Parts: sequence; C-alpha cells; structure tokens
Amino acid sequence: MGVASGLTTILAKVRAIVLRSGVAPQDADDVLQEAFLRLESYARKQEVRSQEAFLVTAAVNLGRDRARHRAHAVGDGDEFDISGLADAAPLPEEQLHSQERLRRFKSGMRRLDPQTQRCLMAKRLEGLTAARIAERENLSVAAVEKRIARALLFLTQWMGES
Repeated sequence: MGVASGLTTILAKVRAIVLRSGVAPQDADDVLQEAFLRLESYARKQEVRSQEAFLVTAAVNLGRDRARHRAHAVGDGDEFDISGLADAAPLPEEQLHSQERLRRFKSGMRRLDPQTQRCLMAKRLEGLTAARIAERENLSVAAVEKRIARALLFLTQWMGES
C-alpha cells in the first residue's frame, strides 16, 4: 500500500468517525482538513507515534469545538442548524414491528390458562421465586417451575410463527 493510498484510507476512517460523532456532513471535510493541518504542524516539532490516532483525536475535538461555538452563536440571533441532530426515536417501521410483536405476545398470553399466566407474570414481572409463587398459587414448586417452563416454550414458539 502506497503512502497516498494509506493516507486516503486513514482520512476516510477519520471522516466516518467525525460524522458519527455528530459533525454535520457539510462541516466534516473542513474539520478533517484542520485536523490534518494540526497534525502536519505538530509533526514538524515532535514525533507522532500514530497519525491515525492523532487525526481522530484532533478531528473529534475540533468537531466538539464547532458544536460548542454554534450553540453559543444561536443566542446571537443566528439560524440554528438542526441537520446534525439525530432523533433517538425508533423509525416508524420499527414502531409498527414492535406493536405487531406486542399484539402477538398478548394473543399468546391469552392462550395460556389463567393460573399459568399469573405464575409467569409473577416470575418475570414481579421477580418472585418459584417457592413464593407456589405458596401464592397453592401449587408445588415443581408444578410452578413446570408451568413457567411450558409457558415460555409455548410463547417462544408462538412468537416464532409470526
């Protein structure tokens, strides 16, 4: 691998890291160029053990500095750039899929007898031991464990059929 292609690879990696750290795509190349200039300036004075590590650190820090500067500039009447903000909410398709899985789960739970439902809910939601559930349901510990195991097996198969 030549020096130019090695540098191109490093710059591509650093650019990807900078974008993942929240720098707006239109600013990524500027941040990368400034980080590279800092690397060149530093390398003239001192030895750089890892150009890639230096570039990543410098670029991420420069990106943070830009974000901090923009945050302060917003109060000065400047337009706020929301293109770099990520929405943490699930995508509509993911929400729909989750709702469908929940409906399927509830349907499977309704197929279990009421006592098994109570045993499973007490174990999973309330965190009760089999002995405590057995006492509450007037069953043996083995019967409770068997009910829970069968319920989990049934629900696993039920959910897999969707």
